[in-house]
Amino acid sequence: MHLRLYSLLLIALCALAGAAPVRGAQAERGASHAETAVIPNFWDLRQRLPRPALGYRSLHFLTDQDYPPFHFLGPDGQLTGFNVDLARAICTELQLSCTIQSRRWDTLLSALNDKQGDAIIASLAITGESRKHMGFSRPYYRTPARFVTRKAHPLGGVGPAELKGRTVAVVARSAHEAYLRQFFPDAVARPFPDADAARQALRAGEVEALFGDGVGLAIWLNGSEGECCGFTGGPFLESRFFGDGVGIAVRLDDRSLREALDYALQRLWEKGIYADLYLKYFPIGFF
Repeated sequence: MHLRLYSLLLIALCALAGAAPVRGAQAERGASHAETAVIPNFWDLRQRLPRPALGYRSLHFLTDQDYPPFHFLGPDGQLTGFNVDLARAICTELQLSCTIQSRRWDTLLSALNDKQGDAIIASLAITGESRKHMGFSRPYYRTPARFVTRKAHPLGGVGPAELKGRTVAVVARSAHEAYLRQFFPDAVARPFPDADAARQALRAGEVEALFGDGVGLAIWLNGSEGECCGFTGGPFLESRFFGDGVGIAVRLDDRSLREALDYALQRLWEKGIYADLYLKYFPIGFF
């Protein structure tokens, strides 16, 4: 099926089902290792955002180049990735010319405040601290927690009852460990020093499941590891543990640009362009 048609069909199904991101202790429990990608929706389509007046002829986005598949240098040495393509799509929707410049991560905020760019699109987390220094668009993605199990030994589900007595790998002292211990007290948490060690333990059969960062796990499963393992159940999005999502940053006083970005992002979702980009860079989606 053509990618755009596939994307629009998925969007329609999600809209009919009210498929906004799930909050709370337990997200939806879908079929184990489902192959169909779920396109996340962060926009309330009942709220029609007006097209704002914007005093810009062009937009200058800032990013860095070391976070594939969100932003990185392609084989031709040019910036590419989900964030980069999304920035270009925003400019097209707003009918503005577009430039995207790579800078070191630790210089992005100062460059924005010095007016060396208009907005930062670099997977910046929206937090209470970051809001003190930047204004943000509405979230355009969130980082859910997900369970992964081995395909050869799937579990019947990932609810508290199904995980009772099951060994679950987590990264030590992470939000995922804290969440697992609070909401799945009968699961046997096995902390590991880092994500690589936890994934290797699952692959080797030392644990029965892994609970961790959905984005990193999706990227891992999209490689050869997808032959051994897959997502089980749905996303977990409790803000207290996993944050409020990722937004495009602008200067604190630039309300008009922030509103224009919100308008453009919603329009891209309605048109299926956001879905196309999501499927392009995340064929194994993290939702």
